[in-house]
Amino acid sequence: MEPIRILIVEDDLDWLRGLKAFLDRQPDLQVIRTLSTAEEARELFTASESDADVVLMDIMLQDEPAGIGLAEQALLAWGAKVIMLTSMEEKDFIFRSFQAGAIDYQIKSRFEELPDIIRGAHARKASINAAVAEQMREEFRRLKRLEHQFKVKEARDLITPTELQVLEMIDQGHTQTEIASRFFISLRTVKIHVGHILKKLGSPSSKDAAQKMRELGLFEQGNSTQTGDREKD
Repeated sequence: MEPIRILIVEDDLDWLRGLKAFLDRQPDLQVIRTLSTAEEARELFTASESDADVVLMDIMLQDEPAGIGLAEQALLAWGAKVIMLTSMEEKDFIFRSFQAGAIDYQIKSRFEELPDIIRGAHARKASINAAVAEQMREEFRRLKRLEHQFKVKEARDLITPTELQVLEMIDQGHTQTEIASRFFISLRTVKIHVGHILKKLGSPSSKDAAQKMRELGLFEQGNSTQTGDREKD
C-alpha cells in the first residue's frame, strides 16, 4: 500500500522539523514537502498539480491567519484534504477555516494524535471537535437571524403600510374587489397598489408577494395592531 503523502505549511522551523520527523516514523505516512511561508504555499498551489494527499496547514503564518485563505486555495487548486494546525483553540479562526474548506484541525500540543487524524482525513472521515461543531451551528443560526432581520428591514423600507394591508387581505383570500370595498377605494387603485408591490418585490403574483410577507412575520405584527385598534373602538 502506498503511504499517505503529506505537505506541511508551518512557519516555526523547529516545530516543523520535529513534526516531519515524527510523521515520517509512521510506516503509512510520508512527508513529501514542507513550506514555511504563505508566499511559498501560494506559489506552489498556483504553479503545480497536487502531489499530496493531505495538507497540514498552520493557521497563523508570520503572525497573520494566512492559513485560512491558503486552505481554500489548496482545496480549489488541488482538491486537497486540509487539516489546520493551531497553537490554541482560536474558535473564530477555526470556524473560518472550516468555511474555507478544511475538514479538521489539531492543537499542536496534541501532535501525537495527528497520525490518526491524517488517516481519517485521507479516508474522508473528519472528526470535527464537538465544541467547534456547536459553534458552527450557533454561527449558522446567528447568520440566519441576521438574514431574516435584513429581509424584514428591506421589506419595511420597500412596502408602505397600505400596501402591506392589501397584501395581508390577499393572503387571507380576499379578492381585489373586496379589498377595494374594505378600504373605500376604487378597484383601479387596488390594481395600482398590487402593480407597485409586484414591481418592488420582484414577485410573479400577488399571492407570491403575500406569502413572502407572511414568511417574514409582518402580518402577525399587523394583526396584533389591528386587534388593539378594535379593542379601543
